[in-house]
Formats: sequence, C-alpha cells, structure tokens
Amino acid sequence: MIERVLAPNPSLYTGPGTNTYLLRDAGEVLILDPGPVIASHAAAIVAAIGDDTPVGIAVTHTHPDHAPLANPLGDALGVPVIGFAAGPEFVPDHRIADGGVIRFGASSLAAVHTPGHTPDHLCFLLEDVLFTGDHIMEGSTVIIEDAAAYLDSLYRVRDIGARRIEPGHGGAIDDAGAAIAAYIDHRLERERQILAAIAAGAVTVGDLVDVVYVGIPAGLRPAAVHQVAVQLGKLSGDGAVWFDDDRTEQARVRLR
Repeated sequence: MIERVLAPNPSLYTGPGTNTYLLRDAGEVLILDPGPVIASHAAAIVAAIGDDTPVGIAVTHTHPDHAPLANPLGDALGVPVIGFAAGPEFVPDHRIADGGVIRFGASSLAAVHTPGHTPDHLCFLLEDVLFTGDHIMEGSTVIIEDAAAYLDSLYRVRDIGARRIEPGHGGAIDDAGAAIAAYIDHRLERERQILAAIAAGAVTVGDLVDVVYVGIPAGLRPAAVHQVAVQLGKLSGDGAVWFDDDRTEQARVRLR
C-alpha cells in the first residue's frame, strides 16, 4: 500500500509541498523522502506509521526539501537511512546505487539512477509504479543541473515502462508514458526555441530568457536564467552553439 503524507512546505519551487511516501507490506513500512526538518511533519509521519514496523528511510536526492529529516527521523525510529550519496544535512547509513534493491515485507523497491536534476538523483520502482522525486513532477517542469544527463535519464525511465508516477511534488500521474513523452518533447522544444532565438538575434542569456520565458513571474527569473544556461551547456557540448559558460544574464552566446 502507498500512502502520501504532504509536508507543510509549499512554495514557488515545491508546489503544494514535498510528498513523503509510506510504502507498506506485511506489517512493515518504508519511508521515502521524509522532507525538511519540520516537527509537525515528523509527527505526522510517525502517526501514519501506526502499528506497522518501520524498516528504513530512503531519499531520492539530497535537496533540502527532500532529505534533511531522514537522519533525525531514522535515529528516532531506530532504522537505517538510505541514499545515493551524502549531501547537505544528509548522511546515508547505507548507500544505494543504480539497480540496488530495498526490501520491505515481501516487496522490493528498485533504485534507478537518474542524474540531471542533481547528480545524485534516484527514482524508485515498485512493481509498475515509479517514484520520481524531482525528476518528473505533476503540473510542472523541473529545474535541472545537467541537460544532457537529464534527457538521457528521461529516455531511461521511459524505457522502464512504468504505469503510474508518484512524484515528489503534486499529485499522482496515471499515464506515466504520456507524461514522460511530454517531458522529453518539452526539453527538445526548449533546444529548438533557444537555437531559433539566437538565430533571430539574441546574444545573451538574458535575451534568451526574454524570448523563451515570456511572462515569467519575477520571482522565477533566476531559475529561468539558470535553466537557459544549463541548456546552453548541452548545446555547446553538442557543437551547436558557442557559450562562455557563465550562468548570468550577461553571458554571451552565438551559433557555431
């Protein structure tokens, strides 16, 4: 059984908040993405565990809205904390790599390494349900650190053939294949938009943001600058553009 406990940390970047998942089987429960250190959220997770026996806490990645509660909650419950690597406010008791398995009851949760949003990002597969953390979210695209790795990771989860997605933010996505295809199309369209804008005269990252992210709220402009710069990094690696790899609005760019 899958139960979602929503962390009370809504924002422009987290949507309604971080989804913490309790995965149950045969009286055992595995906690996935406990979220930030918020006392009321920790209490809600413990209450939701009820009479079941907690066996571990896993995280998709070490961002502050997903992982910091893992270690204190693990200490309180006396269970191991599991992740790909250490990060800010997170130290795993056990590291899990691509293909690793976490068992609870008679069920198995399989790790899928999906770098792009972060280098340490994991998705987790439970039968035909894919827990995507910040790799795929309901109702939004995501901020990425490496566009080439992210696109490769999208192709990888597409080929898994999951039926449903349980994301780190937002509601469940019932048609996983359609959602993943839309994410891939979006990334490729962003590349086309950026190349077309440069061909039409854009010479800085700021120029590209003005064209590609028309009408974006002011609070999200820094994220848009970051996203354009990351995408330019991939296009530079592909040999399509010259880019001075300065992630500011003034960074210069041209077609090769």
